[in-house]
Amino acid sequence: MPTQLSTQLQGQVALVTGAASGLGRDIAETFAQAGAAVGIADLNLAGAQATADAINAAGGKAIAIEMDVTNEEAVIAGTQKLVDAFGRYDILVSNAGIQIIDSIANMPYSQWQKMLNIHLGGAFLTTQAALKHMHQQTEPSTVIYMGSVHSHLASPLKAPYVTAKHGLLGLARTLAKEGAPHNVRSYVVCPGFVKTPLVEKQIPEQALERGISEEEVVKNVMLGQTVDGEFTTTDDIAQLALFLAAFPTSALTGQSFIASHGWHMH
Repeated sequence: MPTQLSTQLQGQVALVTGAASGLGRDIAETFAQAGAAVGIADLNLAGAQATADAINAAGGKAIAIEMDVTNEEAVIAGTQKLVDAFGRYDILVSNAGIQIIDSIANMPYSQWQKMLNIHLGGAFLTTQAALKHMHQQTEPSTVIYMGSVHSHLASPLKAPYVTAKHGLLGLARTLAKEGAPHNVRSYVVCPGFVKTPLVEKQIPEQALERGISEEEVVKNVMLGQTVDGEFTTTDDIAQLALFLAAFPTSALTGQSFIASHGWHMH
């Protein structure tokens, strides 16, 4: 857990989805260190509780929220639990996601639907639930979507993921327009490969699909286009999310921000 204390988000309330592990957990812990009260939303309630317990033990404020981001009732109930606990809602980080590696020719339609429901449907439902509370506040609010380098380019074997991450750009840009009268800002954070459980799971899957070694997947497929052959870290992304959540004006709203060790630049 990050140890550097700050007051950048003092008095604010954030909900982070997919926060039981990986990127979501690091973002939640970083926000708590910056003074925010955080809702740890995840399908895995035990994991969410463990994250919340760690934050509270370190002197922060957090609650665990069981949430299936594809279930509208669960999203509304979880959002209300956050507001009931902390009295307001300032920041949404829509981070929950999965990965399925398969070709367009072979992927079952049910898998395509599952991916879009989680990445895009979940982003829509959590945003809609958040706006009901954010619109009632006069202070600025922030929605951060977890995109990817794949929000801007494509890779083989990831059609629904690439499609969904592209779609988040459109959702964020529309929210920037609609949210402006209500002081709601939106951003898309676009990491390169971050060595989370989600990415580690991809290594043997991609090796099998491509007929190459796991070492070649890491060196050539994942890190071959970076400037230094390095993975992006969860802390890199958490610090970028914190910067955007704390940014004091609407100058950057609707924009996407790539953190990929130079893999993709635009």
